[in-house]
Amino acid sequence: MPMGTPIGRHCILILNDGRSVIDWGNGLYQDLVTGEFSPCTEAELSYTALDEDLEALKRAGVVSQYDAGQVFVVGLREPPLSPID
Repeated sequence: MPMGTPIGRHCILILNDGRSVIDWGNGLYQDLVTGEFSPCTEAELSYTALDEDLEALKRAGVVSQYDAGQVFVVGLREPPLSPID
């Protein structure tokens, strides 16, 4: 069984500046390398991660495995919780 948190591959995006992020929805993104959460605009998004991008993340120890549908991210921090209204 692969190690890490399974994330839908379509949620792993590359920004114009080259950073790899997870799209958590509602404009919240998490940097895969630093774990930091931040908002991004549509203009900052470049493309969905390719095999080459995922291989680089695998070599960096951020991704353990991936396939056509999922990416297994190692050491993933939890997204911040929204307060209950």
